[in-house]
Amino acid sequence: MKNFALGRLKVGAMNKSEAAYDAHLALMQHAGQILWRKFEGLKLRLADNTFYTPDFAVMAADGVIECHEVKGFWQDDARAKIKIAADLYPFRFKAFKVRAKKDGGGWAEESFE
Repeated sequence: MKNFALGRLKVGAMNKSEAAYDAHLALMQHAGQILWRKFEGLKLRLADNTFYTPDFAVMAADGVIECHEVKGFWQDDARAKIKIAADLYPFRFKAFKVRAKKDGGGWAEESFE
């Protein structure tokens, strides 16, 4: 049995799902549904030496800042961090997962409040 390390991209580099979601956000921005987006644009302090960097910082059309997380699957600490951040900061926190074509495609959304 082989052990594989989790593949990590360089800071600022998007994986395939994040790149697809960025293209989706670009269309939303062009349509006026969002005003601004930035990949890894925020770093939020949760506790001493504990930070959460959402995949995307987004300004919605209503001017509210949203933190968007793009996930294929959740690791234990990632779900905990987004929940803690949602309790500490006055932003909307959302997670998105690619929806299978057989289920209509697009993005499945989960909100954290």
